[in-house]
Amino acid sequence: MNICMAGYGMMGVWHSEALKRTDAVLHTAVGRRTEAVSAFAERFGYRKWTTSLAAALADQEIDIVILATPSEQHEEQAIASLSAGKHTLIEIPIAMSLAGAERVVAAGEKSGKVYGLSHPMRFRIEREALRGRLAAGEEKLRHVAGRFFIPRLRNIGATGYVRSWTDNILWHHFCHFVDLGLFLFDGAPIRRVQSQLGPCHEKTGIPMECVILVETANDATLLVHGSYHAAFRLYDKLIVTDRDTYLFDTLAGSLRTASGTVAIESEQENAARIIFDFLDAVREGRPPRASGPSVLPAIRVLQNVQDGWDARYGARALPGRPIG
Repeated sequence: MNICMAGYGMMGVWHSEALKRTDAVLHTAVGRRTEAVSAFAERFGYRKWTTSLAAALADQEIDIVILATPSEQHEEQAIASLSAGKHTLIEIPIAMSLAGAERVVAAGEKSGKVYGLSHPMRFRIEREALRGRLAAGEEKLRHVAGRFFIPRLRNIGATGYVRSWTDNILWHHFCHFVDLGLFLFDGAPIRRVQSQLGPCHEKTGIPMECVILVETANDATLLVHGSYHAAFRLYDKLIVTDRDTYLFDTLAGSLRTASGTVAIESEQENAARIIFDFLDAVREGRPPRASGPSVLPAIRVLQNVQDGWDARYGARALPGRPIG
């Protein structure tokens, strides 16, 4: 299978390194800046590079397109890729509105191609046994909590790379946690969503703090809170059941339960599972673990939060999130 990688940031690097562990062909790299994309292509052994995604989509040799591009570009690029007849893996989020996400899903269903999302929290191997017990009714989920705190007064990513685009705490980082909660809730109806998305910061022009509380009809709860204004990073997930408590500390690479603390896979190794699953899904003609339709419940929660912000502050385009 011939791969086109659009984007050469952290996820473009991680996905490329995972692909080199498979029999996939690194065919074309796409990026905005000539020097950067050519260097990226040479580093990983892509056969071609281009600054035009349209040109890559017109290449009949390409089978799969991976969109590791800025969040606000995902919707338009995913629809273009699917319309060009390419199997398409989209970095989180699928879009930056519910309407946009539904447009991508409609394009995906119409295309008949395999398409899905890079939602790494669904792939944690250390959670698989717990998910099995929850599904079997051997353990009952009570509460899921997520924290994401990072310094973002300057537009620098987690790896230290100076970005040309602006991130979004709600539609990017909180999408991870909300989707994990709903994935673990496994279809339980949502009773209520409460939220607080902060005002635009005078320097960055975007909301910097967010809190989301989701209650299900069977009294499980999800709490996500975080800030781009933190002095240092916090990134963890807490799962409370009627049998145990599971604290996943992503930065420390550890899982703590009542039995003690053990090491877990690195974020990069966990993300590689997304690539392996997607390639298998294409070979087998099945939906990937994070299929387009399966992420819509989380997007509906995010839209609920965005609607509340729009009602309070006025719906408008923000850096990194155009209205559409």
